Amino acid sequence: MSGKPKLYYFDGRGKMESIRWLLAAAGVEFEEEFLETREQYEKLLQGGSLLFQQVPMVEMDGMRMVQTRAILSYIAAKYNLYGKDLKERALIDMYVGGTDDLMGFILMFPFLSAEDKEKQRAFIVQKATSRYFPVYEKVLKDHGQDFLVGNNFSWADVHLLEAILMVEEKKSDVLSGFPQLQAFKARISSIPTIKKFLEPGSQRKPVPDDKYVETVRRVLRMYYDLKAN
Repeated sequence: MSGKPKLYYFDGRGKMESIRWLLAAAGVEFEEEFLETREQYEKLLQGGSLLFQQVPMVEMDGMRMVQTRAILSYIAAKYNLYGKDLKERALIDMYVGGTDDLMGFILMFPFLSAEDKEKQRAFIVQKATSRYFPVYEKVLKDHGQDFLVGNNFSWADVHLLEAILMVEEKKSDVLSGFPQLQAFKARISSIPTIKKFLEPGSQRKPVPDDKYVETVRRVLRMYYDLKAN
């Protein structure tokens, strides 16, 4: 386990996408092994790599790491995207936690029925515009700085941009009432490493399609139906 980090997940977004985003933001090249069969997954289980019997899993710096939040925290700290002191780290954790909650409403969207998707789409937009985006709009307006924490680029900025783009896929003009977030989106998107990740041909994954859903269901044996909030 040396060289580039290696990511074990499906060929799609899911919980691994935020890890891809953060590595890309840090300018770190990484490799991926996509799970396509139940046998691949069981091999990882039998080999003891998946401590809690679930992916994402990342091989990095001689470790096999699981649990998305632990992986992200490690990457943020390693590449100086986690603030300069404990107070800044607490703010970053708080903002990341908020965007995590919002993205959680989107994570299972591809697995819903067509009827439930329409309900969930409206729910996502309502929560984004009434609970989450107003918080970040106020933070940026109140401190007048380019970034969310300490006027330095951090994990919180990466995570928020990812969340904004995910919600815009559900409603393209969702930022129409948030001028600070519109400027923030443009600013963060122009950072060279982010700009590169947003370009065609990068390791950023597209909106999950039916093939992705079927692969996840087959590998994880997800045979139950999910419901919208």
